[in-house]
Amino acid sequence: MAFMTESERVLARAIADLAGSNPFLPEWIEAEQRVLGPDFIATGLVWHARPVAPDRNPNLDALYARIESLGESLRARLAAGTEAGPHRALYEQIALSVLYKRIEPDLLSLILDGDGLRGRVACWPRFERDVRHFLDLPALGIPAPDPAHLFAFLFQVRRAFYFTMEHILGGSLAAARLRASVWQSIFTHDIDCYRRALTVRLQDATTLIVGPSGTGKELVAQALARSRYLPFDPKEQRFAEDFRGAYHALHLAAPSPTLIESELFGHKKGAFTGAVADRPSWLEQCSPHGTVFLDEIAEIDPAIQVKLLRVLETRAFQRVGDTRERRFHGKVIAATNRDLAAEIEAGRFRPDLYYRLCSDVIDTPALEAQLRDAPEELGHFLRFIAPRVAGEAEAGALAERAEAWITKHLGRDYRWPGNVRELEQCVRNVLIRGEYQPPRRAVPGLRDELAGAFLAGVLTADEFLRRYCTLVLAQTGSYVETARRLGIDRRTVKKKVDPALVEMLRSEPRAAM
Repeated sequence: MAFMTESERVLARAIADLAGSNPFLPEWIEAEQRVLGPDFIATGLVWHARPVAPDRNPNLDALYARIESLGESLRARLAAGTEAGPHRALYEQIALSVLYKRIEPDLLSLILDGDGLRGRVACWPRFERDVRHFLDLPALGIPAPDPAHLFAFLFQVRRAFYFTMEHILGGSLAAARLRASVWQSIFTHDIDCYRRALTVRLQDATTLIVGPSGTGKELVAQALARSRYLPFDPKEQRFAEDFRGAYHALHLAAPSPTLIESELFGHKKGAFTGAVADRPSWLEQCSPHGTVFLDEIAEIDPAIQVKLLRVLETRAFQRVGDTRERRFHGKVIAATNRDLAAEIEAGRFRPDLYYRLCSDVIDTPALEAQLRDAPEELGHFLRFIAPRVAGEAEAGALAERAEAWITKHLGRDYRWPGNVRELEQCVRNVLIRGEYQPPRRAVPGLRDELAGAFLAGVLTADEFLRRYCTLVLAQTGSYVETARRLGIDRRTVKKKVDPALVEMLRSEPRAAM
């Protein structure tokens, strides 16, 4: 008897494709449809993340029932001595899917409760038995995989899905692409290769998150950090670490360079004024399974850039004022809203550091792009924000008021330059004052026009001298002082000045310094 019939082989191939798909891309839905055939229920192109009544894929129960039925049938044939032959890999994918389906509720409980991570994981013995049941079979012709590794991997898969959905809101295609990018950052584009060989290697790949301010870069960093692979000890029946405490964020824009250097690398007692005791750094305290998040990476001092580059290249660093070499074992995630190519061109950011950061880049979309793709998402964002602003009891009413005010006064085409951060402040303004006044952009004045013409290089030498003499005279009010400042004869100043333009410049409001 053949191990698989032709129809079973087709189904097994579709299940394997489903298991290897990115769940946030249309390829997942396409694979679902191939597994279920006419029983497939159309739900859209991608998974959606909603702030209320989260969508549950209506196809999941039917998918798992079909996968488990095929898995048990094939497993019985293996137990009877039928060899898997060339279909060994397909069976392994089916078995992994069955194992995940059976353990998934327990893994979700570990995420939501967390108390189970403090002691022995209660569901481990049952999972180990299931692994032996499906994969420790002589007819497979290969050694059974390590159950502890499979358990750790499936727990990572469940956490990655949960935190990606939890932290990245929105049903637009732009949001879906961001979730897909996060999934790929965690598991690469080939999740099977990741499971086999990369679970402990990807920590060396730094992730760089770019995008406008207010687009949730830190939420992406948190999703990545909480989704890292955590080894499982089968003897202790515990994971190596609690994912909730393995994230350390350091914001680089506000503190002084000395403070940033101390936070990042640590310092020795007496290294500088105020260093009254030894201080370990975030790099030093970060475990091999932990993550250090460096926000506003473009803001750091050039001298610190050099030290950070050494950490990324060699994993070695020294505390400030110390000569002892220490090691960093975790993962670095960095973020910026700056154009790093422009920063490199201006000499403010080291190109060699950039090329250490860019092995994995995630681009967070602007709120405007999400709403342009799916205008109805505005209401979902508001219902997500409102409970944080006014509490659950008032959230629904506040979200409705805010949406009505935005629609009437700003319109659906408002660009939201401050992104989700601005939208949240809009909701707060509507709560407190019943309205929101966006910041008004200053209309370019004559001085801006003159500066623009100079920077664009469109002025002749004579035009430049005439406009410059006029601008300085408008500031000084004196031909003599203007001539002195410019180092030319005052009669030349009189010839070049445009009196009408002087009056316009004098009447124009000056920007506050």
